[in-house]
Amino acid sequence: MSIATNIESLQVDLKPIGVTLIAVSKTKSNEEIMEAYTAGQRIFGENMVQEMVEKYEALPKDIAWHLIGHLQTNKVKYIAPFVSMIQSVDSLKVLKEIDKHAGRHHRVIDCLLQVYIADEATKFGFDHAELIEMLRSHDFQDLQHVRIRGLMGIATNTENEKVIKEEFYELKMLFDGIKTSFFRKEDTFDTLSMGMSSDYNLAIEKGANMVRLGSTIFGKRIIKHYKNND
Repeated sequence: MSIATNIESLQVDLKPIGVTLIAVSKTKSNEEIMEAYTAGQRIFGENMVQEMVEKYEALPKDIAWHLIGHLQTNKVKYIAPFVSMIQSVDSLKVLKEIDKHAGRHHRVIDCLLQVYIADEATKFGFDHAELIEMLRSHDFQDLQHVRIRGLMGIATNTENEKVIKEEFYELKMLFDGIKTSFFRKEDTFDTLSMGMSSDYNLAIEKGANMVRLGSTIFGKRIIKHYKNND
């Protein structure tokens, strides 16, 4: 099926249940992205800062760009002027850098806190204790130019659905607990981003309201990459 047909089919399934679709456009051409755009898709996710900046400059300005890959502090300045959401915040150091550059551009940048839920050394994210410690810290409470919208997680790359479901369930329980403990009065803490092309139906079943889909939309890659955020 075409990219446009895939987008339209996914939106029919996801919109009625309140799930936001992120089209993972890393390595995809501007022409492929424009096919998805013409079909109505407006939110795209990129892993690499340089690639995101190049696409932002070349493509329509009503696209909402989400950074979903690991973010180094020295790269924050390049996306701070325009990024719609940074989904992969995995340390207070990164969050403080985002806050600094957002302030310089008179912006408040939406962020998700990435939680380590997978049984894989290649994944990034806070563990539960680190996350709670950060949220209690004065450094976090002093931030003025970031808005924490929720949590993001990447499940283990496995065909064992029981493992994946348990990891997503764990993240949903953490999301509910964090919301109750730290964001009870903030309606904007509303996003649980989990689920990619291989497991998004399981993620939705366990409470995801944002999914990040690449190959489901654009087709399988010819070159095999390790599973990161697609």
